[in-house]
Amino acid sequence: MLQRPIVVTDIELFEAARRICRRYELRYWDAAIVAATARLGAPVLYSEDLNDGQVYDGVRVVNPFRRLN
Repeated sequence: MLQRPIVVTDIELFEAARRICRRYELRYWDAAIVAATARLGAPVLYSEDLNDGQVYDGVRVVNPFRRLN
């Protein structure tokens, strides 16, 4: 069975999400996802809810539904 990493929701993650929320003017839950992605060391976050191509704390957002020309 394929195992996925788990990110523990702790005070450090909460504080990182708050910093990201303020710095980039994101909603808290979007910032929490970015913070968890950064903690894992993942360079890319696939999301249709954030700005395609934007980099948040070293995490680049890719919209998987973006139309390529």
